[in-house]
Amino acid sequence: MPKSKKRPAKKQQHHHHGPVAGTRSKSGGSPVHVRRARARDWIAAARPRTLTLAIAPVALGTGAAYAAGGFVFHEYRIPLALAVAVLLQIGVNYANDYSDGIRGTDLHRVGPARLTASGAAKPRTVLTVALVFFGLAALAGLALVIISQIWWLLAVGAVAIVAAWFYTGGKKPYGYAGLGEIAVFVFFGLVATVGTTYVQIEQVPTESWLSGIAIGSLACAVLVVNNLRDIEQDRLAGKKTLSVRIGARWSKILFCVLLAIPFVILGFFAIFYPLALLVFFGLLLAIPAGLIAVTAKTARELVLVLTLTSLLALLYGLGLAAAFIF
Repeated sequence: MPKSKKRPAKKQQHHHHGPVAGTRSKSGGSPVHVRRARARDWIAAARPRTLTLAIAPVALGTGAAYAAGGFVFHEYRIPLALAVAVLLQIGVNYANDYSDGIRGTDLHRVGPARLTASGAAKPRTVLTVALVFFGLAALAGLALVIISQIWWLLAVGAVAIVAAWFYTGGKKPYGYAGLGEIAVFVFFGLVATVGTTYVQIEQVPTESWLSGIAIGSLACAVLVVNNLRDIEQDRLAGKKTLSVRIGARWSKILFCVLLAIPFVILGFFAIFYPLALLVFFGLLLAIPAGLIAVTAKTARELVLVLTLTSLLALLYGLGLAAAFIF
């Protein structure tokens, strides 16, 4: 009986779209089974703790509008502004998951596993979800523009979505060049706060500008500590974040400075709004966050700092907004 000829094994093709859902390669090269993403995994990938950075500036912008006088309650404008901020934040988080995943940046990360890099979801699916949230943010923004009749805000919204995508997307993402903190300060600080105020009273008082600087600083602080946690992995992956460029020591110093700025601004507000003094209780979160960040030896400690800083942003935003209103 003649022996059957063995067919040569086909060479494994490597696709640009990252690992196949359901498998992941070990460092030794052998694939291991990875369970497909469930609902809770998708919720985790939206990074709920970062949503405080979308809620706080809208609260501050609304409070600043009220403090400026001549405030008229618009039942649709506040929720639409909030929808734009939150949907855009979620879209950014899924887009980062996709872009970092297909580049291989997340393969050796020390934080929570990402959908794309872990193989739990197909890259195309993660990209689609990101685009859906960007689309929903655009629709909410369009509705806000139609209601307010401030048509030039369409351009602001378009720039915000483009900036959100190219943070880690495209051929030369600016997040890989150390410019992420600037974008976060501008869009999740100034634009979100000042924009929220403007669509309500069509002017921007000092309260709005200073609040935007304060909350933008806290948003930057969250990004700095996030990049500090991933500094070694990003360096290996060629992701030149600001932390990679300036090193761990200066990143820790920058984080503490960014934590302090909102309280300096708060001291100024307390002169005119006595209830703002109560927001100084936020130091009960800020001081431990700073101390842990400076002395941290493990990624787990820096994840705790992330949680504390995100919670501080929410308390600061809601607390100062209440001081403006009451």
